Amino acid sequence: MKVLSGIVICIFLAALDQTVVIPAIPAIARDLHDSRNLSWILTAYLLASTIVAPIYGRLSDTYGRRRLLEICLVIFIAASVACGLAQSITQLIFLRALQGLGGGGLMSLAQAAIADAVTPRERGRYQGYLAGVWAVASIAGPLVGGFLADHASWQWLFWINLPLGLLALRLCRRGLPASFTARGYKTRFDTAGSLLMIATVSSLLLMLTLGGKALPWASGEMLGMGALFVAAFGLLVLQQIRKADGLFPPRLFTDRALLTGTLSSTLAAGGVFASLFVLPIFYQNMFRSGATNAGLLMIPFLVANVAGNFATGHLARKMGRMKPVVVSGTLMSIAGFLLLATAAGHLPLAATIAFSALAGVGLGCAMVGTLMSVQNAARQGDIGTATGTLLLLRSVGSMLGGAAVGAYLESQLHLPGASGAMDMHGAVMPAVSVAPAAFSVMFLGIAAAMLVALLISLKSPNVLLRSGEHPVVAMD
Repeated sequence: MKVLSGIVICIFLAALDQTVVIPAIPAIARDLHDSRNLSWILTAYLLASTIVAPIYGRLSDTYGRRRLLEICLVIFIAASVACGLAQSITQLIFLRALQGLGGGGLMSLAQAAIADAVTPRERGRYQGYLAGVWAVASIAGPLVGGFLADHASWQWLFWINLPLGLLALRLCRRGLPASFTARGYKTRFDTAGSLLMIATVSSLLLMLTLGGKALPWASGEMLGMGALFVAAFGLLVLQQIRKADGLFPPRLFTDRALLTGTLSSTLAAGGVFASLFVLPIFYQNMFRSGATNAGLLMIPFLVANVAGNFATGHLARKMGRMKPVVVSGTLMSIAGFLLLATAAGHLPLAATIAFSALAGVGLGCAMVGTLMSVQNAARQGDIGTATGTLLLLRSVGSMLGGAAVGAYLESQLHLPGASGAMDMHGAVMPAVSVAPAAFSVMFLGIAAAMLVALLISLKSPNVLLRSGEHPVVAMD
């Protein structure tokens, strides 16, 4: 219980700080007398937390989870306190990036620690708990942030992390073994690969965040970032192919279960984020809902997503296999989005909510199911690496999903910057007028992405989960 409690708090903190700042940004701008570069308060945390996930995962396979988790908690707590003391927007942006370096580790190391602490067959139940906590924290973030900004001060958005972080530190120290590292898996840190990965991911995420909004797509800055991405990615691939124990070992991409699980999960993450982008605008346009009501109408989708998380854990224990769960969940999501595409502007609200819930539960099953598949397929010394890689690609998939539907929306509205209207952080987009056919296209696009995920999942091996440490691949 101590293990789970500490890890749950880590996940809660990492998720909460992605969204808690959003409603307080106007107050921060007034207090610090600066309205420039406010989006970087959000972007700095997201970027830093994304790029460190695979690095922490790889390091934890060598040095153990607890030691690194404690370091990440200390970084996160110290940066949170410092954020509340910031005297300028520039200071706050820098400290938010530092906070993200800790928050990214909390997410990846907590997921890997669960894989170490329980048997493969039991992991689904606990991963469902963590996914549920993540969803609750993401929803609660704007509510908590708005309340504290109105009734206290924006500094408390960060200072509330202090007691929770210290509690998590104590629980993890007491509950986690000193090291989960298996003997014989010690490797040297891949410095070159890490630097190339940081350059690759940073340039891509910055292009998706700034393109079409802060910077024109054809600007010199964007072209420069594009060139950096292509060069860094090419060098990263060449370097990792030649390095057996690099940041991304080739065996992660030659093992069929690992590869299919990672790719399917990346597409599912894109589907989740695209849904969070499109559905509120859909409700505002098709049912004349205000922004608040549109947010409330999102609750069935989010609750269904969490239900899918928990259902996956239960089915994993009962069936002992993940492939049927992932395939079934992906099929449900496809059905839900196809029905939404057909229903756009034609069916009553209750039916539309039901279809969104169907898509939500399917995505929930797919997200947890693919994570379990990857962790079960990875050897013990690669669990942290595989988990960190999966989380990195999920973040990239989320960005691409949001950018794709945003770019299409911009083409329909002819509004510069619509592709970045959510700043990639879930901020609510202002009400706009969109034709029903445009929503049908967006829902069909998400369904098409999930169809690709389905085809990939069908190629995955049928993994039989045991009560022991290692998975067994059963014959199809």
